Amino acid sequence: MKSSSLLGWVLSIACIAAVTGTPAAAADIELQGRELVVSGMLDGSAIKTFTDHLASGTVRTVVFEDLSGGTADAAGAFADAIRASGVATEIRGQCMAACAYAFLAGKTHRFGYGFQVNGILLPVATRPTAAELAVRWRGEEAHKTLADFTPATAATAGTATAKPVEASVPPTKDTGDNWQPDHGVLFTASPTLFGRIYNAYYCDGTQGRDFSKCERLSDADPYKLGVLTP
Repeated sequence: MKSSSLLGWVLSIACIAAVTGTPAAAADIELQGRELVVSGMLDGSAIKTFTDHLASGTVRTVVFEDLSGGTADAAGAFADAIRASGVATEIRGQCMAACAYAFLAGKTHRFGYGFQVNGILLPVATRPTAAELAVRWRGEEAHKTLADFTPATAATAGTATAKPVEASVPPTKDTGDNWQPDHGVLFTASPTLFGRIYNAYYCDGTQGRDFSKCERLSDADPYKLGVLTP
């Protein structure tokens, strides 16, 4: 399964699923039995609805379904609510930028079953080393990494307004904000007749819509790195 054409196909499918379609709207939240399905964009507008559902005690799993952007502040708010409630998280389709850090807050976090290509892109401020990859997204370390993208002081937090962005849209340059949703580490899982093929890539943000230009990372198993749990 090391054919470059196969790898290109897997990544192209993931890219298409992530960036095509109409621009993402504000978060849409729907309770489906014991699952709370979240789609759209994590911009903070639906955080109260989200926390109210979690407080009811009905939800066991938060399902992120094709979320393509959001703000660092919203990522922190959703992650805090998930962590406090102790629910599991799941991805169906793509989970980019803000969604990715909220996903990691789950008691367990996994890709959904089915024939869809699943992908998660975790924004990073700089290219992580192999040593950083080993611990960066485990437990509290995942929560701490959001500090790279949130205001440094309370005073700044009170005056700065985070701007919603989509994974496919280059961010506006701002000296006080290095949140670049298309700059990060991308993990993909593609279904085959023999199981899933997992790959990891570093995307420096210059690839635009073509994620096949991202650098493939070796020995970056999402389970070993804590991005996914069994």
